[in-house]
Amino acid sequence: MECRLGCGACCIAPSISSPIPGMPEGKPAGVRCIQLNDNNLCNLFGQSDRPDVCSGFKADSVVCGQENAIALTNLIELEMLTG
Repeated sequence: MECRLGCGACCIAPSISSPIPGMPEGKPAGVRCIQLNDNNLCNLFGQSDRPDVCSGFKADSVVCGQENAIALTNLIELEMLTG
């Protein structure tokens, strides 16, 4: 499945332990990534300084569901189970 433009759930719910430009220590779970713009699009998309974990994320209907709120809920739950 393709990411839904403007979802941004994967840039909010999970923790990211690798450095992100503007967030050198990464980000904790539930904190909006500094690179997520007002339209919930990644400012680093397609750039080499985008963290590997972000580039490697592949949208999946089981995780992302049919709408953004479902994706956020699912990713929060996964973070809690694996964090």
